[in-house]
Amino acid sequence: MGTLPVFRWHLAPDGYATRRQLRARDLRPGGQAVAAQLERPRRRRGPLVAYLYRVDLAKPVRPMTPDRWAALAKANAARRICPACRCDAGYVIPISLGTCVPCAYPDPHGSEGST
Repeated sequence: MGTLPVFRWHLAPDGYATRRQLRARDLRPGGQAVAAQLERPRRRRGPLVAYLYRVDLAKPVRPMTPDRWAALAKANAARRICPACRCDAGYVIPISLGTCVPCAYPDPHGSEGST
């Protein structure tokens, strides 16, 4: 396998797109390999790199079925359950905390507030 063609930022030829650009057109890479890369130079650091895919080889996005919607809802619900108190936090629990906010930072003065 040879090296990928490299284009400067905003200078990629027509027919190439990033994953986000494909998604905006309701397309997906569809198993194709990266066709080229885009580089944006930066000062004092390495360049930003974006991978490009060929638009003509892209496939349409698969439609969401009722089973896929159900699986997504179940996965999102699991991310809201606190492993410490087993309650639904009502928000996605941050990975940095690992638990809901009340479990991560218990109130040292009990449940009474200062109001």
